[in-house]
Amino acid sequence: MNAKLKKLADRALLGLCVLLLVSPAISVFLWMLSLAFKNDVDNLAYPPVFIPHPPTFNNFKVVFASGPFFQYLINSLVVSGCATLTALLVGVPAGYGIARMKARKLMMTILIARMTPAISFLIPLFTLFQLLGLTGTLTAVVITHLVITVPITVYIVAGYFETLPHELEEAAYVDGCSPWQRFRYIALPLARPGITVAAILAFIFSWNNFIFGAVLAGRETRTLPVAIYNVLTFEQIAWGPLAAAALLVTLPVLLLTLFIQKEIVGGLTAGGVKGG
Repeated sequence: MNAKLKKLADRALLGLCVLLLVSPAISVFLWMLSLAFKNDVDNLAYPPVFIPHPPTFNNFKVVFASGPFFQYLINSLVVSGCATLTALLVGVPAGYGIARMKARKLMMTILIARMTPAISFLIPLFTLFQLLGLTGTLTAVVITHLVITVPITVYIVAGYFETLPHELEEAAYVDGCSPWQRFRYIALPLARPGITVAAILAFIFSWNNFIFGAVLAGRETRTLPVAIYNVLTFEQIAWGPLAAAALLVTLPVLLLTLFIQKEIVGGLTAGGVKGG
């Protein structure tokens, strides 16, 4: 009986800790949801109105009427998708090489590149793209997003490759497999959970990036975060349309996370255990 009570108390304590951690994010999301479905009067009312009564879709109509929203959606999908795929093509082999060569200094360099603010890369890249005539194109935005996606992919994948057992690769080496064959047929299938996590995180970070799209994209090549910025006006902040636009940008990433949350948890858990 005491063991059951202790187990119940542990679960309750764990649930309370999780609630405390996620409550700020949940509160902000619920408030954004409330703003998106309220009219201007309720959004500016004091005391605040938390539950829309009645809910309205006018804020979403304003967002769709303010510009080619679906074009911006396609731009974001193209930029984030291409940046993520390129990061996987470059980062997975690089992470494997770093892990097997135990290149700690190179890994530290990758980590520094990941921690460096994105705006630090903006001026030299902008100058380069201006000389090449690529400013205002999706190509320039995709290339700059590699600054975000490649370091995080290399860092996560290299850490995962380090947890994989070496015995299988050593056996393949004895059988005459080349380094590329050991990577392709042994390490790569085992590292699929870690690669999945890296791809998801790279896509999310690329999707949410604002500064590169705001500076390098043109009128027809804007991404969704830049489209949200365009909802703002100089006269006053339109809280309803702004919240509706933010909700539309957040929704794809939220749905993606919900549908593949098992892959994320599995990849992170397996990567933290030797031989996972």
